[in-house]
Amino acid sequence: MLISYYYHILVIIAFYFLIMSLGNRYEMRHFTKGPEILDGKMVSVLVPMRNEEKNARICLDSLRNQLYKNYEILVLNDNSSDNTAIILEEIAKEDSRVKVFNGQPLPDDWYGKPFALHQLSLQAKGDILIFTDADTVHNPTSISWAVTNMRNLKTDMLSGYIGQVFFTFGEIITVPLMFALTGFIIPLFLNRFRKPHWFSAAIGQFIVIRHDVFKAIRGCEAFKKKTSEDIYMSRFVKKNGYSTRFLNICEHVHCRMYNGFRPAIEGIGKNIFDFLGKKTFFIFFMFVAVLFILFLPFPLLIYNLITGSPWLLHNVIVYILYTLTWIFIFLEQRLKWYYCFLWPFLFLNFLYMAVWSWFRSITGKGFIWKDRKVI
Repeated sequence: MLISYYYHILVIIAFYFLIMSLGNRYEMRHFTKGPEILDGKMVSVLVPMRNEEKNARICLDSLRNQLYKNYEILVLNDNSSDNTAIILEEIAKEDSRVKVFNGQPLPDDWYGKPFALHQLSLQAKGDILIFTDADTVHNPTSISWAVTNMRNLKTDMLSGYIGQVFFTFGEIITVPLMFALTGFIIPLFLNRFRKPHWFSAAIGQFIVIRHDVFKAIRGCEAFKKKTSEDIYMSRFVKKNGYSTRFLNICEHVHCRMYNGFRPAIEGIGKNIFDFLGKKTFFIFFMFVAVLFILFLPFPLLIYNLITGSPWLLHNVIVYILYTLTWIFIFLEQRLKWYYCFLWPFLFLNFLYMAVWSWFRSITGKGFIWKDRKVI
């Protein structure tokens, strides 16, 4: 009897995920406008950099080559120990729009990235702030796209998926887990409403926010000790009665997020427990849900094929629905569609990262990120 309930529920849930992912795909496409506005309000682009000598010039050269006219680029050299400072000095001499600041020592009650963004925000003059990472590469349309969609949607904050570049198998089974936000977790139409604030999302690689709204939520002080500062920023924006939207930005910004499997595990894994409010109950619930709903159908499919189980048809339907969901996700992100067949490895990898994130947090071992320990 229990096994009957299990398979019938699995089929219903798999249909729901497919429908939600298609609905989210429509949501991102329908409400996105192309880059149309080339001049207007002052925009401040804020880029924190810590030991980014390999990325600094590529990122900033792409930001200097924008179609939008009225903007400044503020860069924080966050106590780098490599040649980042030298490269930033050279670029600032070449272009007056680029302003470089040296980071202050990190206070005990802050994490590195929120504090870097906080310092940059204090220097920003723009009506609109764009937070972006040092490893991003921007097409000439990225700022224009941001301003156009902020105005068109009349929203207070905007974020979304930028284009992702993968070179290794480890990256392919780790980085796309971020897409689960819109494939398996958050129905994006709820972003049209100011409440509830839990149904909001942001990706720190590209966040656009009105400067006055950022100040109204107390800036980075509201999430100064969070590793998933992007998610918490979007939650605080909605919690304070402002609006957020989540779109697809992959045509205008891209990056290679991590160089290999281990950095990807550490980079994404460190955010999982924090994303759940550092509540053991929530991560236990998520672990069980992912195990029994998202991962287990694949090994059960193999078992049912071997044994000729009467539940084989249900299992095949679930497998097909999950594969279709991932096909649409990868196609939307302009990625190879056949990555969809790796979804069992993605979910198995997530289970490992969830346990790792929880264990490192509750034992106080924390995570080393950018040569700093975060707990």
